[in-house]
Amino acid sequence: MFDVKIVGGTILDGSGAFRYKADVGIEGDKITAIGDLSAADAKKVIDASGKFVSPGFIDFHTHSDLSLVYDKYTRSRIYTGVTMDVIAN
Repeated sequence: MFDVKIVGGTILDGSGAFRYKADVGIEGDKITAIGDLSAADAKKVIDASGKFVSPGFIDFHTHSDLSLVYDKYTRSRIYTGVTMDVIAN
């Protein structure tokens, strides 16, 4: 059983491969399966129909230094898919 199953989304995996439709199964903090997971059970199901599903994005040229003072959890970055900033270049 998955902790989280993301269903119906279009996968952009960052490999350079063309996007494709698939489900994503997550156990703990790891993706453990990608494909047709319609028969699998999950504690939580997220419907991603009409949306893209991708790993986080790294921003190598950011000016987020000052925004950390105002938002120490960097919610504005996470909401846009950025999961890592390289600051103080």
